[in-house]
Amino acid sequence: MTSVNDSMAIDSMPIDSMSIKVQGNNALMWFRQDLRLADNQALTAACDWARANGVALKAIYIATPTQWQRHDVAPIQLDFIERHINLLAQGLASLGITFELIQLDAFADVPAFIGHYCQQQGISRVFAGSEPEINEQQRDQACIQAGIPLVLTDEHCLLKPGTVLNLSGDMYKVFTPFSRKWREIAARHAIFLLPVPAPLGPVLTEPKPHLFNNVTKVSSELWAAGEGQAKRILSAFIQQKVQDYKQDRDFPAIDGTSSISPYLAIGVISPRQCVAALLHDFPEVIVDDTSPARTWLNELTWREFYRHLLVAFPDLSKNHNFNRQADHVQWRNNPQEFAAWCEGRTGYPIVDAAMRQLNQTGWMHNRLRMVVASFLTKHLLIDWRWGERYFRQKLIDGDLAANNGGWQWSAGCGCDAQPYFRIFNPMSQSEKFDPDGSFIRKYLPELASWGIKQLHQPSTAQTPSLFEQPLFNIKTAYPSAIVEHSAARARALTVLGVLKKAAAQ
Repeated sequence: MTSVNDSMAIDSMPIDSMSIKVQGNNALMWFRQDLRLADNQALTAACDWARANGVALKAIYIATPTQWQRHDVAPIQLDFIERHINLLAQGLASLGITFELIQLDAFADVPAFIGHYCQQQGISRVFAGSEPEINEQQRDQACIQAGIPLVLTDEHCLLKPGTVLNLSGDMYKVFTPFSRKWREIAARHAIFLLPVPAPLGPVLTEPKPHLFNNVTKVSSELWAAGEGQAKRILSAFIQQKVQDYKQDRDFPAIDGTSSISPYLAIGVISPRQCVAALLHDFPEVIVDDTSPARTWLNELTWREFYRHLLVAFPDLSKNHNFNRQADHVQWRNNPQEFAAWCEGRTGYPIVDAAMRQLNQTGWMHNRLRMVVASFLTKHLLIDWRWGERYFRQKLIDGDLAANNGGWQWSAGCGCDAQPYFRIFNPMSQSEKFDPDGSFIRKYLPELASWGIKQLHQPSTAQTPSLFEQPLFNIKTAYPSAIVEHSAARARALTVLGVLKKAAAQ
């Protein structure tokens, strides 16, 4: 590894406008959130360029630990990325492509490094996949302004941001019409998946392990690594579970979700591959509202919606409320209550079991993400940004667009958000979606002796249960409810009432 001491859709930079002087015509593939060989437009374009010009192709990944800290990238996701970088390096070696892991400090260091690297290696064109986040787009703009011949392809969405617009030519602010238009456009375009490029040269020696320096990581071994594994997980879901997804997806004790989100987040699999696989088994899914696979297609469309929003409204990358009326909400932001929420000590078993799942595995069931987000923002009146940041610090499938969109939706201040007055009752959510308490008992084994009524209505528990908190290695009683539901609901309706004005507009 080489170590060296912070918005716009840009298609390419003409070679003749370079300010750096390059002797040579080699190509560079810059991997980012696209850690795969198959269906990688940037890699395919880079290989085609190198082959057509009879020149060498090199590949790099740039680690930026300080930038990762600023963006609160989860240690478990960094471990997952590192594992896939090593698998990627092996795959590239089989294609005759040399791979190098570069470690800089932050995005601000990237343009100068890339410029010098191009000069040293005789590189006249750099290929990379575009990214929707504002800092990443600013980094790319700085590279282009520095004269780096950067060619960007669209990797992160099936349909390019800015192409799904309303009749006024603006980005949709409501999901349902966006999804309708998205399907209308998608139905007109066949999906052609790109194969793994043909080798450019003889197989290279097995690369040495590539490791991040001075980066805190948490083991991601619960999740199998590799493109092949991601494809098998996707295939098994579509063949065995997707028909029942609409019914099963809300029950955390049922293994009914796709489990593909960690791979999508870092680009081990592409959204094109997901939709193509769905179409293979359910060719009607885009045009037929009654297709049993439509519900999962809608989830993929939500992912596209949030990414399109991130590009259309860059302030979302800066943690701004989409609904600026929410700037006037008087959040309580009690640090002790926030800590109790983070640690799974709220006294509501479904909330605590969900947070325990997140802390132990780096992942949380989607229904529970909504439950705990609603509880934090509405029962405890803690700013959604606190919860969104904690999720980023823990999630193996951390994704700014989806995380930001989901949290603002739950808090009632996002684009097409749930109404501020819709407040999940954690007890009824528990009864409805974990009826036999099996999920709660899995993550709160100290409550194994509690009856169903006690699990769902914790105030009826007769005696506290002593248990050991793995995060703190101390013994304590399972806590009483941190807040009474009806009182918290009434308080939230009063405090969040400032959003009523925006809802009426």
